[in-house]
Amino acid sequence: MAINRTPVLKRCRQLGIDPVVLGYSSKKESIRQPKRRRKESEYGMQLREKQKAKFIYGVLEKQFRGYFMKAKRQQGITGENLMRILESRLDNVVFRLGFARTRKEARQTVTHGHILVNGRRVDIPSYRVRPGDLVSVAPKAKEMLVIKSALVSNERMQVPAWLEVDIEKLQGSVLSLPNRDQIDLDINEQLIVELYSK
Repeated sequence: MAINRTPVLKRCRQLGIDPVVLGYSSKKESIRQPKRRRKESEYGMQLREKQKAKFIYGVLEKQFRGYFMKAKRQQGITGENLMRILESRLDNVVFRLGFARTRKEARQTVTHGHILVNGRRVDIPSYRVRPGDLVSVAPKAKEMLVIKSALVSNERMQVPAWLEVDIEKLQGSVLSLPNRDQIDLDINEQLIVELYSK
């Protein structure tokens, strides 16, 4: 699998993303906006929004395009459908529930088989959860330092309304798929739709 080895904080600066969105603590008070020598073209804006979404969720181009095609076939607004698909990925849900400090850490936790969905081990980060699913930490992994430290650092993080978490049992349930207003990311998905519709 292709890996982007650009330092996270540098990539955040390039795309104008606050590192807190990814679960990293921002060392500086202010987030520097990327330098622009000339006025950004319409295509440039669309491309940046797509790169931003891909970077936040840790998805590569082929998979991202596949998600877009799936969102396009679904009923409703394509951009909102795309965001809903990205949010319902298992690695993102693990991050949102607070079982990992970052989405990258959540992806690794899932890949190593430490997460159960409805009591069954699932080691595919792109697995899409459905309303009613119960996501829990595997019994053997409950004492792992990584998960314990994630819970401590995520104490102040608010779990989205479409998820419900039980910290004592280290499990969370998916109440519903999120609406766009429940996704707190500064992404203009309409620009991504326009880019792919060319």
